[in-house]
Formats: sequence, C-alpha cells, structure tokens
Amino acid sequence: MKTRLFLRFVLLASCLLSLPGIVYGQESTHRFLYVAEPGIRNYTQYGGHGVIVFDIDDDYRFVKRIPFDGLAPDGTPANVKGICGNATTGRLYVSTKIHLICIDLDTDQVLWERKYPNGCDRMSMSPDGKVIYQPSFEKDNWYVLDAASGDIIAEIHPKSRAHNTVYGIDGSRVYMAGLASPLLSIADTTTHKIVATCGPFSHSIRPFTVNGAQTFCFVNVNELLGFEVGDLETGKKLYRVEVEGFRQGPVKRHGCPSHGIGMTPDETEIWVADGHNEHVHIFDATVMPPKQIASIRLREQPGWITFSIDGKTCWPSTGDVIDTESHKITHRLTDEEGRMVMSEKLLEVQTRGGEIVAVGDQFGRGMKH
Repeated sequence: MKTRLFLRFVLLASCLLSLPGIVYGQESTHRFLYVAEPGIRNYTQYGGHGVIVFDIDDDYRFVKRIPFDGLAPDGTPANVKGICGNATTGRLYVSTKIHLICIDLDTDQVLWERKYPNGCDRMSMSPDGKVIYQPSFEKDNWYVLDAASGDIIAEIHPKSRAHNTVYGIDGSRVYMAGLASPLLSIADTTTHKIVATCGPFSHSIRPFTVNGAQTFCFVNVNELLGFEVGDLETGKKLYRVEVEGFRQGPVKRHGCPSHGIGMTPDETEIWVADGHNEHVHIFDATVMPPKQIASIRLREQPGWITFSIDGKTCWPSTGDVIDTESHKITHRLTDEEGRMVMSEKLLEVQTRGGEIVAVGDQFGRGMKH
C-alpha cells in the first residue's frame, strides 16, 4: 500500500513539474504582448487608442490598456508609427506622426511626450537603451535622440524621405531607408554619420530587416510582391525574390504589394507580407537566394511582421497569432470589448518576479552573431 501511494505521489509531482509556466526553485518568466494603437493608420476600429497589453501565457487574455495623449491637431488619436523599449531602463517608447512618447514600464505612467519639428516615424533603439534613431515623418532627416530625455544629439540628412530604421544587434550600425530612395543608408553610431550605402535596389525601399552578423539585408520595395537581398559588406544588390503562385494586385494600404518582412531570430526563415492576397509567405533563408516553402492565409491584409523573442511565434499586423513551427494560427487578438485588434506596432515584454527582464523588438531581425 505504501509503495503504491509513493508511486502515485511521484507521478503527480512529475506532472506538476511538466506544466508550462511552473518553475520550482526560481521565479518563472512571464510574457506579455504590448500593442500600440491606432497602429493601422489612424483607424481606431482596430483596437482604439493606447497601448493594449495581452498575457501571452494566458491565451492572450486582455490585461490592461495604457493611455497616452498622442493627439492630432483636430483632437483625434494620431497614427502610431513605431514602438521600442528596453529592459535595463524600464522604458517603452511610442512614436506617432507628431510625437515621441516615453512610458515607464513599471508604473505605466507617461514620463514625457515631445514633438519634433519634422515629425516622427518608425524608430529604432540602441541595445543599451540610451539612444534612439528617430526618422522624421517622411522629411529629409533622422533625429539622433538621448532616450532618457528625448533631447536631440545629432541629425542625419540622407534626403530620402525618412521612413524605416533598424539598429544592428551589436549597436555599431544603424540602417535607414526612405520612401524616395533605392539606397539603404548605413550610419556609424559613434559618429552618427553615414559611412556606407547598400543598393541601389529596383525601387524605393519600404520595410526591411538585417541578419545578426549584419552581412545581408532583406528589403521590400515598391511594385514587388516579394523582396530583394543586399550584401551589406560590398553594398551590392544580390537577388530579386518574387512570390510564386500568387497574383500581384491592388492593396488597401501602403501602395506596396509586400509591406512587411521579418527574419526569424534563428535566421532559418524569411516571412513576407502579401497584402492583396491576405497571406504571409515563408522562405527558407538557409539557402541563397531564399526559397519559398509555405504560405499562410490571414484574416486581413498584413502590413508588418514581428516575431517573439524565442522565435516560436509570429505576430503579423492582422492580429493573427501564428505558431512558427506548425504554421498554424493559434489565436486572434481582441480587446476588452471583443473588437478585432490589428497593429503594425507591437513587441514582447518579459517579466520575472514582477521585474522587467527582456523587451523584444518590432522588427523581425536575425539574432545570430
């Protein structure tokens, strides 16, 4: 009898230890998804206004909404253009067409909201959380900002109609693309000056990403359902990769067939948005040029692609939640009123014992050095 009870105890203990989210002897890591709204232009029907927080580990349960002003001159919510954050500083930043807003991740309080002469677009932050490269809103300059205060440290003028920005994972380079240029500009972060370019690509660059070693870039360009590949060491365009089996057609937003591209953190795949067909297409990135291997139907037209820190989940801007191994949609985001949530500006925040321990990135960057 005692032996039988002991075996039952051992079996029960092993089952408890195997449950997700339960870690004995140390605090478990908890994951949240922070979604900035309105993140599809200024359309409040896709999630309202503010930063919506979902509990990833509790089936994407709505947790809270963090309010901020970020209003246009007519008093309506301004289009959110970007989001970034840092675990060390404990700060989250949201840019609109007009403002940069700094939020304390521990208290959810807005610390400051600043306007810049030429507006704001999709920014990127240094790995240590101290510097932000903030593009103007489709003007000729990027602002280099002190992340603590929002003060301008320097300005860079590629004259390309500033739009998208990606920090390399080692913090040594920043990659900047504008709506009016087929060249990717590369800045040295010690001097805040352009030291190289990559391209020209076949058209103006839209969303793009880079691998961890900063040897390749993968860029969406106007008029292409697919992407192009550039060699960041030589500055040359290498490949044009077109989506096969799908017709290129009109899109509701962005005016670009593929507006959204991400590399899985392990750098094995490239995921590409297809607005007209409401799909995301997956390419094997272990070969060059990358080879198309799968496609996934979404609930709306995608305009951005973000990955979880561990790379196991993809969050397209449609509010679909995709398991990257099975390619299955596991959840669809809804807010506290049951409304569909969509946004091109979202990232993961991890906590342990109530402390912020990791903050993800809005860009699908490769993370291998």
